[in-house]
Amino acid sequence: MDEVMTTADAATLGRAALSMAQTASSALLTPPKPSSDSSSPPSSLLPSNLPLITAFLAFALAQFLKLFTTWFKEKRWDSKRMVDSGGMPSSHSATVTALAMAIGLQDGTGSPAFAIAVILACIVMYDASGIRLHAGRQAELLNQIVCEFPPEHPLSSVRPLRELLGHTPFQVVVGGILGCIVAYVMRNTK
Repeated sequence: MDEVMTTADAATLGRAALSMAQTASSALLTPPKPSSDSSSPPSSLLPSNLPLITAFLAFALAQFLKLFTTWFKEKRWDSKRMVDSGGMPSSHSATVTALAMAIGLQDGTGSPAFAIAVILACIVMYDASGIRLHAGRQAELLNQIVCEFPPEHPLSSVRPLRELLGHTPFQVVVGGILGCIVAYVMRNTK
């Protein structure tokens, strides 16, 4: 026999789902209580983790600012810049610098977490301004070569490679400064 859900059953199910959602959201928004057992993880990760929030905010702000730097440079609005890599400022640099700075401000520059974050930031910024920048330049050259192929060539119909992959050193520095500013502001508004 097929079971039919009544309106009362649906309402009960809806109230249960709402109650579970409220419980989950209150667990996320409630700061963790100090525990005598230091090995147990905190019940709330995001709201009490200032470095994590700072890094995400720096990333989002850098991506948003790319809209305006694209307009300033090319005199056109390009909403795709909000999700693309490359361009001014470097969101990679802003993210890792904000993370390192927030950890340094919170835990001190002598902490192991700060050391790890600084090394990670150096690697990411070097990669963004070096390796990925050169990969983008290679993609640009390969696209030019493919465009010169005759139409009957098997590679003439290949989709062009993405050219805007990396950052110039100036874009990396601006992203790093943005990350430091975001971390400083977040620390002082806490």
